[in-house]
Amino acid sequence: MKKADLLIAHNRGVYNIKVEGRANFEYGLPLRNFAKNLEGNFQRITINLKSCTGMDSTFMGILAMIGLKAKKINAVVEIINADSNNRHLLKGLGLEKLFNFVEKKIKPAENADVPKQEIPKDQLAAAETVSEAHKTLVDIDQANAPKFEKVIEFADEDVKRLKKEHKSNNN
Repeated sequence: MKKADLLIAHNRGVYNIKVEGRANFEYGLPLRNFAKNLEGNFQRITINLKSCTGMDSTFMGILAMIGLKAKKINAVVEIINADSNNRHLLKGLGLEKLFNFVEKKIKPAENADVPKQEIPKDQLAAAETVSEAHKTLVDIDQANAPKFEKVIEFADEDVKRLKKEHKSNNN
């Protein structure tokens, strides 16, 4: 099975994100970095899921982080060409309030070849991403709390353990 590719481009206040393959927590790291560095000078973000074969909850939590940042500045986030399964996954977590779901042909400029995002191998960043993404899903919809309670607990334990290991390795 093909791994996912994550492409991110910016042009005049519009970010275009394209996801190919299965979007999982590994691809959440570059997307989380994008979300954290997202500044308030944009009007729209399009997320093309036409070639996305599925998403895990971490990846959807990071999409929610992006949606929340956009909502704060009244920017629009469009989920483009998501199949019924991906729509169902996002709506099942209460994320439909953050996104506009649209079907449209992508103009070549919106689908330009841009460098693929590299996957960092940092275990601490991965654990922090999993934790933060799932906490965001619970913040969006409290009905998600029982679904992700253990995931958050295990991810937070990993973060503590990895920070402790890092500290002891640097001493």
